[in-house]
Amino acid sequence: MKKLFSLVLALSFVLLLAACGTSEEKSDGGSEKAETTELVVGASNVPHAEILEEASPLLEEKGIELKIETFQDYVLPNKALESKELDANYFQHIPYLTSQIKENGYDFVNAGGIHIEPIGVYSKKYKDLSELPDGAQLIMSNSVADHGRLLSLLEAEGLIKLKEGIDKTTATTEDVVENKKNLKFDTNYEAALLPQIYNNGEGDAVLINSNYAIDAGLNPLEDSIAIENSESPYVNVIAVRKGDENKEAIKTLVEVLRSKEIQDFILEKYKGAVVPVSE
Repeated sequence: MKKLFSLVLALSFVLLLAACGTSEEKSDGGSEKAETTELVVGASNVPHAEILEEASPLLEEKGIELKIETFQDYVLPNKALESKELDANYFQHIPYLTSQIKENGYDFVNAGGIHIEPIGVYSKKYKDLSELPDGAQLIMSNSVADHGRLLSLLEAEGLIKLKEGIDKTTATTEDVVENKKNLKFDTNYEAALLPQIYNNGEGDAVLINSNYAIDAGLNPLEDSIAIENSESPYVNVIAVRKGDENKEAIKTLVEVLRSKEIQDFILEKYKGAVVPVSE
């Protein structure tokens, strides 16, 4: 009987110690960390990765650990998204995303627009589009999704005219019906090479996406001889695999990137060369 009593007493003591330990852990506020969700997002170096880095602490506060994978071209980020190496990517505008879905059969959707990068025309030889000579050579990327941007810009400046009724975001050089200065369009270059081509003084003018221009130390507002206005339809978006746009982590990513803190950062850092949007 005494042995049984001693055993019960010992077990009671052990349970009491365990209870005290649990109580102490709770009184410390709980040493366990709240669960976090890892989000891997592919992005161009500038401005996309910089914007994501600024948003990272805000996302961390909401339980999202952001990992940023940077890319130097416009092809690999979509391939990585399709192969599920990424949860989302942030580098492309809507017309390019649309064209890539059509060409490659990607099952992607736009989860939300974040900013516009007005594309610019740069020249080492001339200070205005009106100064371009007859037969001037205009160098642009081999991305057809960018061609409509230049052609729309040239049309707005009165240098060319496009076919009536076409969707200008998908316009190509074949859609030019009037070309007052007989401009020649060279479309054989990777977009990332265009800043170097400009610095080499090649051609009479070069069309450069703002992300590559900024990355190369150019100021789109000061160094270009012509630039799109802020009403450009080429909104840069968060792209995801279809269905993932409804995930809370993706919704939170878009929400944070559209927040006042991030919009103010974009306006302050890029001085109008990158323009935030809220839709």
